[in-house]
Amino acid sequence: MSDVTRAEVCAVACAELFRGDGEIVAAAVAGFVPMLGSRLARATFEPDLLTTDGGPTLSAEPVPLGRTAEVAEGWLPFRDHLWLVLNARRHVVMGPSQIDRYGNTNISCIGDWERPSRQLLGSRGGPGNTLLNPTSYWVPKHSTRVFTPRVDFVSGVGWDRGAHEIRAVVSNLAVLDFDTPDHRMRLRSVHPGVTVEDVVAATGFELVIPDEVPRTRLPDGEELRVMREVLDPKGLREREVPA
Repeated sequence: MSDVTRAEVCAVACAELFRGDGEIVAAAVAGFVPMLGSRLARATFEPDLLTTDGGPTLSAEPVPLGRTAEVAEGWLPFRDHLWLVLNARRHVVMGPSQIDRYGNTNISCIGDWERPSRQLLGSRGGPGNTLLNPTSYWVPKHSTRVFTPRVDFVSGVGWDRGAHEIRAVVSNLAVLDFDTPDHRMRLRSVHPGVTVEDVVAATGFELVIPDEVPRTRLPDGEELRVMREVLDPKGLREREVPA
């Protein structure tokens, strides 16, 4: 297993986000790695998970990255998708431009609202996702620019603002969650080759750090086979997290 890449560790960590979700829609919209993770979860330990091919088609089986579903098991037009959001029948993985210690996120703008230095996507589905659905985050480049003491604009609400459930954050360095009495961000595990000190240095606020921080689990042989031969034979995962 010495040839396991950081991207594959991250993909398995993203798959673990969906463990126990059952028959809800996995909306991994933040990039190749979480998309691969959601489909890997369905292909292995979470077979009831509902996945799409990136469009409105619910696929009969996990679809390789970049491919369309050959067999559909359902159709999910926008109005039905919104019903699922309103009824907490979706787990979304988003990509924040900024995130704070309570899971408040910003995808709207950088700088002062009256005159921002950078215009981003806008809040889009952030408020509805975080108030109504389980929500997780994927950060392909862990840094103090993303993990900030205060977000410039609250696009997605955190635990201190009434979030439904901010489950976890997977980055290229670590897995973080909010399993603390006051829902402050906690370091759950570090990826192989990463130290606690590396994560602390790349985070712009104080993390809750347990006495013992485990290593993020490696993919097993079957998970590696499914990722490499079935779901992502072109290696798109490596574009987001270079080896």
